Amino acid sequence: MTHDAQDWWDRAVERNRAALARIVAVLFVYAGLDEGGANTLPRHVWRRILRLLRPAESAVRRLIVIAARGVTVEAPKHRVEKAPTASEQMQAAGLLVIQKGMNFGLARAWSEQQAPVAPKAATPAISAFTLTDPPRRFDKLAWDGQRPFPRDGFELADPDEEVDAARLCRRLRTLKHALDDLPSHAMRLARREARRALAAKHHVPALRRGHPPGRRRKPTHRVDDIMLECHDLATQAVRLDTS
Repeated sequence: MTHDAQDWWDRAVERNRAALARIVAVLFVYAGLDEGGANTLPRHVWRRILRLLRPAESAVRRLIVIAARGVTVEAPKHRVEKAPTASEQMQAAGLLVIQKGMNFGLARAWSEQQAPVAPKAATPAISAFTLTDPPRRFDKLAWDGQRPFPRDGFELADPDEEVDAARLCRRLRTLKHALDDLPSHAMRLARREARRALAAKHHVPALRRGHPPGRRRKPTHRVDDIMLECHDLATQAVRLDTS
């Protein structure tokens, strides 16, 4: 790949990354993450965030695929299992019992005299961003008319009702972390592909066939256009990388 071609791909990734970063910043404000996050959110706010979060996740996943184009890593080496030690063999046979974390005698008295230490506030852990699209869901019962529907209609949920927002906030943090460090996630994807090739197992591509997750027939937000552009770029990158 020539320098001009690589520069073109880099500019395409950065342009869409910057646009997505602005959208994610707005979602952080919606979810209160600019002030630490909210435990609950009104249902209409929760739905609005989720409506934009799905295509944003698809777009970032496609940016990772583009960034991983041309990245090569060495195939991981098989780890040699260590032989169990003598004590481990005796424990497995039930001949040896090792007690851990127990206090006796003066050790217990000394620990009881120590002033209790207030636990530090736990920093919310950031999950690893999922590198593959979720599988499609098919409702076979609805196709055959076997799924029962209420005859009296549906009762609409209260849009102002407070709903749990913990999982939504975790997804937002994970999305921002991936968007802020695309090269590291591109390396993760390259290592994943190398492991798959070494294991010679059924390969599950990062991008599923057909429309990307979160795609709508009629785009209504800027994130929809960004996601479609990233999808076209990633499809092209995959095609060129395998040709």
